[in-house]
Amino acid sequence: MIATFPFVHIGERVRDYRRMRRLTLRQLGAAAGVSASFLSQLENGRTDASVGTLRRLATALGVAVADLIETGAPAAHRVLRRADRPEAGLGLGARKFMLTRPPLRHLEVYSAEFEPGGSTGEDAYTHGDAQELVLVLRGSARVQIGGEEHHLEEGDSVEYSTSVPHRLVNPGPGPAEVLWIISPPTPDAVPDPLPAPGSDVRETSARRS
Repeated sequence: MIATFPFVHIGERVRDYRRMRRLTLRQLGAAAGVSASFLSQLENGRTDASVGTLRRLATALGVAVADLIETGAPAAHRVLRRADRPEAGLGLGARKFMLTRPPLRHLEVYSAEFEPGGSTGEDAYTHGDAQELVLVLRGSARVQIGGEEHHLEEGDSVEYSTSVPHRLVNPGPGPAEVLWIISPPTPDAVPDPLPAPGSDVRETSARRS
């Protein structure tokens, strides 16, 4: 027997997160491997979801299964102490911390600490097609965006589209700390070749569904 979950509440949560992500029924269905008609029935409380389906929906929505099951509205104010920041993977000589906790709504924010020479990785990367801003909190950073290169000092910032290959390096003799702000939240990063600074680059869409 396949385990299922009460569908009225879960359907409402799925609908709320889908609208928050600005996804159509067809788009979410394609990402989760279910039909748009099934999603419509689930959201309207006319069918239930198996454990496997629920996991695929949660993954497609960028939330945990618990976010779809738990009752009650999410807390309006979610305090995150510095010592409790979840650490995410990054590149060499660098540590990255999540400041916005799942479920991500309209904003995705990270802080990162770089040792001298540390970087986001050897290769540039893309992730979705959102607006991203990087702000240097301490030290300096060299940010490569497409065929351009920008040197930023403490307090400087630069913004760009996440669909353009980009990479960050700490060129200074001391540690550096930066803040990334992304809106709306994007899928996982995808490595992408980075052209040499000054080369003629045509921006191509790197949106992943």
